[in-house]
Amino acid sequence: MAGSVVVLGVFVADTAYRAVRQPAMGETVLGLDFKLGPGGKGSNQAVAAAKLGVETHMITRLGVDTFADMANETWRQAGVRPAAIATPESYTGAAYIFVDSRTGDNAIIVSPGAAALISVRDIDASADLIRSASVFMTQLEQPVDAAMRALAIAREAGATTILNPAPAAALPDAIYALCDYVTPNETEAEALTGRAVESIDDARAAAEIFLAKGAGAAIVTLGKRGALLHTPDRSVHVPALSAGPVVETTGAGDAFNGGFAAAMAKGHSPLEAVKFGCAVAGVSVTRAGTAPSMPSLEEAMALYRQG
Repeated sequence: MAGSVVVLGVFVADTAYRAVRQPAMGETVLGLDFKLGPGGKGSNQAVAAAKLGVETHMITRLGVDTFADMANETWRQAGVRPAAIATPESYTGAAYIFVDSRTGDNAIIVSPGAAALISVRDIDASADLIRSASVFMTQLEQPVDAAMRALAIAREAGATTILNPAPAAALPDAIYALCDYVTPNETEAEALTGRAVESIDDARAAAEIFLAKGAGAAIVTLGKRGALLHTPDRSVHVPALSAGPVVETTGAGDAFNGGFAAAMAKGHSPLEAVKFGCAVAGVSVTRAGTAPSMPSLEEAMALYRQG
């Protein structure tokens, strides 16, 4: 029987602009497309896990506005169980996303809004929910002290703890000892370790630094090269899985993390969970958007079986 996933994180409304390039300061560039949709790393990861058939809860703060309505409808459709605190004195978060029309790559600015007010007191109020999790996952879009408190509660209760250190930020070394897994991409791994990640061997070297800081294991996601699982006992490169032409890479990391967490909650081995995360990400990049690109269990399993 599958366990549950509890996610602490942020919901934002994604405003996505597709163009041939970003404008320089003071310049206006004509866009090719615009989409408004649900996003935020924590919310995207929760949506991914829930759509894969795992009981998933989302701890966050929302404003009292139209974007909060979007959040609740997104979670309802995906099957996410919200534990969201209404925060009328602030606003629900929003993100600017530039998508390169030639490559599908992206650059993002996030304004978390109400979720930036998530406090240690909020975490303590949700302690029973966190303790009930088989897998607890968080990121760095909400305050770090809240993330650390939640990781500590989950760790003490015996949950598998995952930190997706995105966006990369200066972190106290004490946070790593609370993490069974840290899951940076190449850019985040370099920012947090000082080791440039341009090859698989570079990823191993960066991952070893995370272990030296106290993390139980590191998973460095490598885009079209897949992911590296690095533990004290072994280091395994898992190739990416392709479901078709890449449309947009926005949300691929969230798809991977949601898939990895869901597989761990179902009792799969870490290596199989990484392979499954690669399958979830492989499907997601064939679609536009973030939360809307997350695949069903059937779609993810079809690609996973091809790997």
